[in-house]
Amino acid sequence: MKYRKLGRTGLQVSEIGLGGEWLERHNTEEVKAVIDACEREGINILDCWMSEPNVRSNIGLAIKGRRDQWIIQGHIGSTWENGQYVRTRDLAKVKPAFEDLLTRMQTDYIDLGMIHFIDDPAEFDTVIYGEFMEYIRQLKREGTIRHIGISSHNPEVAKMAACQGEIEMILFSINPAFDMLPPISNIDDYFVESYDEKLGGIAPEREELYKLCEQNGVGITVMKGYAGGRLFDAQASPFGVALTPVQCLHYSLTRPAVAAVMVGFDNPQHVYEAVAYETASEEEKDYASVLASAPHHAFSTGQCTYCGHCAPCPVKIDIAMVNKLYDLAMMQEEVPGSIRAHYAQLEANASDCIGCKTCEGRCPFHVPIAERMQKARELL
Repeated sequence: MKYRKLGRTGLQVSEIGLGGEWLERHNTEEVKAVIDACEREGINILDCWMSEPNVRSNIGLAIKGRRDQWIIQGHIGSTWENGQYVRTRDLAKVKPAFEDLLTRMQTDYIDLGMIHFIDDPAEFDTVIYGEFMEYIRQLKREGTIRHIGISSHNPEVAKMAACQGEIEMILFSINPAFDMLPPISNIDDYFVESYDEKLGGIAPEREELYKLCEQNGVGITVMKGYAGGRLFDAQASPFGVALTPVQCLHYSLTRPAVAAVMVGFDNPQHVYEAVAYETASEEEKDYASVLASAPHHAFSTGQCTYCGHCAPCPVKIDIAMVNKLYDLAMMQEEVPGSIRAHYAQLEANASDCIGCKTCEGRCPFHVPIAERMQKARELL
């Protein structure tokens, strides 16, 4: 495993990290198996944005006695209300939720205290110049958090964070699909020169962000590096070709300021598939030649990446899971029985959708969720 300095935090993080999101759907033993595999492979950074109590406890149990081996990205503003995740700036809810994170993860500090999920510039200003940021500063003064970070999907907000001065690192969504410009006539123009050295073809605001972070010593950890798995399937990929985990990882890790890619693991095998990057050949890492021969490459922002920020749902649908099962089913000629069984076991599913569309207002990628719930109901 190779390690990189995370901006001016000075922390040395494994370039492959653990994004804890999918651990939410696993029991204590399964979570421990994944985290043990990560430790064996040299992974030392994990992200826990999830507010669900069991996953926090399971992660805490898995790292018990080895807390000092882990650099934890812990989110502030992610709360659990009425059995669902809710993003909030209400300190009456934020403070007990963060204290719960510390308790369940059996630690008295978080390495990277993450201002959770800001995609709106106006909200960024409200947070930075309000009581929420004062609480963040207090936590840092007390040593309860060691460094201040933020998570965002919006390059405009991320650039504001990179210039703010106190924010030392950003959790940002990066993959080839998110970065590319709208279609041009010749994709070969994107890769005229070495892609390790030139950022040709990246949307200008994203290229500017990465360079600005590098210049200001603001480290980046990456979310959505696989675009929710869509990039592994030619039919699901916006490029019309399939990339491998190694190629996706290489893309993110060749962006300026990027220190680590936080990968979601369902099982130890997924860990091994990701850390294969460390021994991969240059040919195996090469995404450029694959994209250069792709039949199309425009990315639609209406694609679900299963991030879960659409929650809470008034009827408690696990929207991310329904979308994932729907997409998996659409990749098959016939819907597998295992997918139907998993869908049937959900506490609430697409049939319970009331079409309120409040989830759509929270989705960072503008997914037409109500429409997809209707399609999922018909298919599953």
